[in-house]
Amino acid sequence: MFVKSVRFSSLGWGLFPAFAVVLASMASAQTADLPSSPAPNYSSKTNPYFGSVTTQPATDEVLNLSLDDAVRRGLETNLGLKQAEESEKSLHGQKDVAFQYFLPSITVTGGHGYHEYNLAAYGFGHGLVIPGGPPEGFPLITKANVTLGQVNYEQTLFSGTYINGYKAVKAAEQSAFFAKQSARGEVVQQVATAYLGVIAAQSEVENAKALMDADKVLFDQARAQHEAGTMANLDELRARVQYQQQQQIVVANENKREKAEILLKREIGIAPGQKINLTDPAPYNELAARTPDELKAEAYANRQDYQNLQAQERETRMVLGARKAERYPTLSFKGNYGVTGVTGVGYHGTFSAIGTLTVPIFKEGTLRGDTEVAKAQLDGVTVQLGDMRGRIDQQVRSALLDVQAAQKLVEVSRSNVDLASRALSDQTDRFNAGIDDTLPLVRAQSTLQSAQSNLVESLYQFNLAKLGLARSAGVIELQYRTYLGR
Repeated sequence: MFVKSVRFSSLGWGLFPAFAVVLASMASAQTADLPSSPAPNYSSKTNPYFGSVTTQPATDEVLNLSLDDAVRRGLETNLGLKQAEESEKSLHGQKDVAFQYFLPSITVTGGHGYHEYNLAAYGFGHGLVIPGGPPEGFPLITKANVTLGQVNYEQTLFSGTYINGYKAVKAAEQSAFFAKQSARGEVVQQVATAYLGVIAAQSEVENAKALMDADKVLFDQARAQHEAGTMANLDELRARVQYQQQQQIVVANENKREKAEILLKREIGIAPGQKINLTDPAPYNELAARTPDELKAEAYANRQDYQNLQAQERETRMVLGARKAERYPTLSFKGNYGVTGVTGVGYHGTFSAIGTLTVPIFKEGTLRGDTEVAKAQLDGVTVQLGDMRGRIDQQVRSALLDVQAAQKLVEVSRSNVDLASRALSDQTDRFNAGIDDTLPLVRAQSTLQSAQSNLVESLYQFNLAKLGLARSAGVIELQYRTYLGR
């Protein structure tokens, strides 16, 4: 339902090489998508939010798990969220690296070495004129033990590229933060969806077992009446088939529930073999009436993916400023002070102080190209931001319609269950009174089973629709309890 925003890659920062690494890592701070429905293949390979970091092995004890406990565990261990957190940490470290360009660099060097010099190679020779004449036996090959100690200082005093680039990295860090917050909302939605899926599967099992028990009673009665000669063999066979079919349904529903539990445990860091007991029943809560405009305003204020894209726009704007600042002069200073000496001769202090002003002159093609690339990237993010505003409006309205439709389906499904229960009760009385055979009773049981399954599914879809509305409004992490009626 959401399209990932296009991020820019390293642009080859020339005077600011650290930003090449920073900008390349910005791709990890993507806008998190809001999925319209779970993927059919529940694998952490295709979707990291279906995986987690399992912290404890399975035990023989049954773990009681509420919805709040499941969400808390998901926020602590979910693989997708862990990846988003690591991306934020990486950009924080890159920001520290970028800040170093504004600080002085001080290093200390020292060493001692044995040297042999060929003075002739430096211009000393027999034709060398030395006042007073060269010493007797003046050698052209000399040897010396040289000791060197030096403190070096270097600092960039002004660079427009560095200033705007550092602001871009700070904006990238904010983008990564909002991406992490959006990932937290994704975890809450995924975990709550999985938890509600287990509840729905458990309800299906309970309803199927209740009907299986009723079918067992019906089969026993039909067999007893057939043995007594008051009922045809066909009625007993029909009751047996119905009972065995219901047994198959129970087995299939139990398998579905166990697989749903495994998925939930994978998402919240519980070992797949750990036994769990969900302590929260299926929630049902009618939402207060909200208008699309109210929800849209709430989404603009709280949607982390929208704030993420705004941070990306600031980031690309600073990148464009840094590209334009490549035309400005750069002022730097470096110097050193140290001691150099030859063993047995003496030591003497040395120093240097150099100020450098760098002005780009013959780089017009590179400067224009870098600026055009950065401008295109800014325009791309600006277009995405405009599209995001319209997309939020669309998603809020669609989610609100889903909630309203799902609520009506719940009301109709509950009415159908009541009617089917009454019909089954009346048909059971007719069977016990000998008015009808087993065929109408089997049909009534089948109708009730279908009505119960529809009610379970409609309650599940209603809760999913409310979670989707909370996610569209950007408040799912803080208000999922309110939306679900916990």
